[in-house]
Amino acid sequence: MPTLLLRHIAHLATFDDQAREIADGALYLRDHVIEAVGTDAELGATPADRVIDMSGHLVMPGMVNTHHHMYQNLTRVMVQDEPLFTWLKTLYPIWARLDDAAIGVSARVAMAELIASGCTTSSDHLYIRPNDVTLDTTIAAAREIGLRFHAARGAMSRGESQGGLPPDSCVEREADILKDAERLIHLHHDRARHAMTRIVLAPCSPFSVTPGLMREAAALARAHGVHLHTHLAEDLDEEVWCREAYGLRPAAFAESVGWTGPDVWFAHAIFLDSGEIRRFAETGTGMTHCPSANMRCGQGIAKIREMLDAGMTCGLGVDGSASNDTSNLFLEARLAQLLQRVAPARYGSEAPGGRGGFGGTPGALSAREALGMATRGGAKLLGRDDIGHIAPGMSADVIAVKLDQLGLSGTQRDPLAAMVMCGPFRVSHSFIHGRPIIADGAFCDLDIDVLLAEHAATMARIWQ
Repeated sequence: MPTLLLRHIAHLATFDDQAREIADGALYLRDHVIEAVGTDAELGATPADRVIDMSGHLVMPGMVNTHHHMYQNLTRVMVQDEPLFTWLKTLYPIWARLDDAAIGVSARVAMAELIASGCTTSSDHLYIRPNDVTLDTTIAAAREIGLRFHAARGAMSRGESQGGLPPDSCVEREADILKDAERLIHLHHDRARHAMTRIVLAPCSPFSVTPGLMREAAALARAHGVHLHTHLAEDLDEEVWCREAYGLRPAAFAESVGWTGPDVWFAHAIFLDSGEIRRFAETGTGMTHCPSANMRCGQGIAKIREMLDAGMTCGLGVDGSASNDTSNLFLEARLAQLLQRVAPARYGSEAPGGRGGFGGTPGALSAREALGMATRGGAKLLGRDDIGHIAPGMSADVIAVKLDQLGLSGTQRDPLAAMVMCGPFRVSHSFIHGRPIIADGAFCDLDIDVLLAEHAATMARIWQ
């Protein structure tokens, strides 16, 4: 099996159990697994098939994106100033025009964006499936590009005629949803350690599926040992809808249909009260914070500090490129940190002095905590014990950032914090499953110009 030695790493941030950060570090990879971690003095003489000098670079584990809708980069910068429900109802008919070719090219573009900004594992929530679109297409795109991938089989089954939000043209029969979900699990779900492809069951939201589908999806997922994901408590309109439809707040509705536990994570979870946060922490239920999307749609600020203090597992997600407009996980970590610092103290108390503002907390979330959400937090949400930190036996998913570049100059005092607080920048090197995906700032096997031309042609075809 081929071996690779990364030498003279200026700053090696492991995110391991001891949170070690090593100056003049070294990393030894054998095939797709990390074999040794230490200083260059300890490992520098180890024989290897290939040796790369990482002087002047920060090296850290690849980040884990736990919520995305990749097809949405075909509808960027649309519906710029409307609330969530208006945004969705405007875009549903456009997304209904998509086909497998459009899904494939949009997935490759999204994956390239993610990898260039430090992501090595991603989930994708594909919940609208018109024109015989299949999840197999995004799985094929991930295998082509080399991204470690958790494909979330989304679904909408409750159209407008049944009191749901999406138009009837965008929903599926529930029996078909469950049948296809089981097909995908049998065909693609890899339970092995270091797996590159796993399946997630992901009915879209409380207002687009029935309680019956939520219960049956949970039963099917647990029968096959796969995880569950959906949107929850994202918007106040959703809370009103759940109270009217079910007589319950969104969190209580989720629990009523069996959607709590360490195999469940929710996107957004903005509007949870303290009791709901404690309940999710007690049951091991997790959440993905998507700060850009929440700010873009004017929804609110998730209570990340309270969630972390309660012991709830929190990860980061870029969300779709129609609500975020980009796919950059370093940017999400930055915004997660800054947004918690301007959140009202205790999420609602008026600042002293009667001036009408709200007081923030400068140290509410540190740069390392934000990156911890993007690495170990995301790995835990996906049920992975083989990614998210650098240690012997872990998957060889590693990124490197050149520190001597515009946006990062002068960060020698704390280069790891600079990954959140400085920038913008792209990674210099990305290794996924031990395979070099980016080297010296360029993709090794992907022609970006050809990909962008295909994306532009697809947009023109869909809009025409």
